[in-house]
Amino acid sequence: MKALHIITGLGVGGAEQQLRLLLRHLPVDCDVVTLTNPGPVADGLLADGVKVVHLGMTGNRDLAALPRLARLVRTGGYDLVHTHLYRACLYGRLAARLAGVRAVVATEHSLGDSQMEGRPLTPGVRALYLAGERLGSATVAVSPTVADRLKRWGVPAPRIEVVPNGIDLPRFRFDPVRRLRTRRRLGLPEGAYVVGGIGRLAPGKRFDVLVRALALLPADCWLLLVGGGPEEHLLRRTAREAGVADRVLLTGERPCAADGSPGPDLPSLAAAMDVLASPSPEEAFGLAAVEGLASGLPVLYSSCPAIEDLPHAEAPTARRVTGGAVEFARALAEVRASAGPGPGARTVPGAARHYCVTRSAARLLDVYATALTHPMPPPPPSPSPSSPEPPPVSTSPAPQGGSSV
Repeated sequence: MKALHIITGLGVGGAEQQLRLLLRHLPVDCDVVTLTNPGPVADGLLADGVKVVHLGMTGNRDLAALPRLARLVRTGGYDLVHTHLYRACLYGRLAARLAGVRAVVATEHSLGDSQMEGRPLTPGVRALYLAGERLGSATVAVSPTVADRLKRWGVPAPRIEVVPNGIDLPRFRFDPVRRLRTRRRLGLPEGAYVVGGIGRLAPGKRFDVLVRALALLPADCWLLLVGGGPEEHLLRRTAREAGVADRVLLTGERPCAADGSPGPDLPSLAAAMDVLASPSPEEAFGLAAVEGLASGLPVLYSSCPAIEDLPHAEAPTARRVTGGAVEFARALAEVRASAGPGPGARTVPGAARHYCVTRSAARLLDVYATALTHPMPPPPPSPSPSSPEPPPVSTSPAPQGGSSV
């Protein structure tokens, strides 16, 4: 089987990194097309030996990109096209159908109750989404919660398959030596109690709640935020105003030291933490929280379908917190009071093992098999493309670097 994955961009984000991890465990010959931004994850894919093509799309309404994409799909001889993220799903499904590919799968990574990828869910966005969805064979939801949202939108239940995001569990196994080295590298005081947050520094993540909560905690508590984004300057200002700027660390973009891959070294950074907090009020899955569980950390979250969709016994060290800075400060103080000195024993709960990436890859293969067994009707005649085919991103070794989570 030969498959093409089409994604909106390849900066360091949850969906982008999930694609790279999945391709490492998917026994399928795969290429990748990024519509925009061939960022650090593109470098990582190239380092893994995956062919990556940058389409050079200039914006959401760059219709000239469609015939280029359709011809690329047609000449590639792909059996199946798999799309990721809103723009790529719209253009990718249409291009696949125009190119004659009759097995088209899309993964819905970020459908919330009120927004998708940061855009409000207006009637227009919903109508366009549903129109594009009908061009595919199946839509993959990353959690049962997202599957329910898709059904409420009007996507027929038989077209929806649940394939959760996956975690590379061995990479996140706690290592006390790695913890010590990382804390020294970050300049954390010996004995500091470190509250961690992982994610893009964007308004929807509400990391300002953790900054303000820190001001209500003892002076030996620190906040470690892993990621970059448009709110970095605002979070620094909030920390100064709250009087905790000297106890807030924003890692920005850090290389993955373990294997030279671009992006943040999440296992090492998680090892340096004592608790992970996720104040985002609306998530499609909650990958950061699951990564925290895989590291053996206690987790406080506002929204995490990956945890909420499982029995409580599967994640006994996870707790939902509603409210703002005061509520998070109280919950953090309680978690600290219940823990002994030092990192203690870090046991990985069943919830993390439930999301092992090898299980997710196997479930996705089943989706592929069904889509190929029941192909869609032939597409309408394709237009005659007039623009040149985009070149590959690169075939040279990937440079070191990183981007926001």
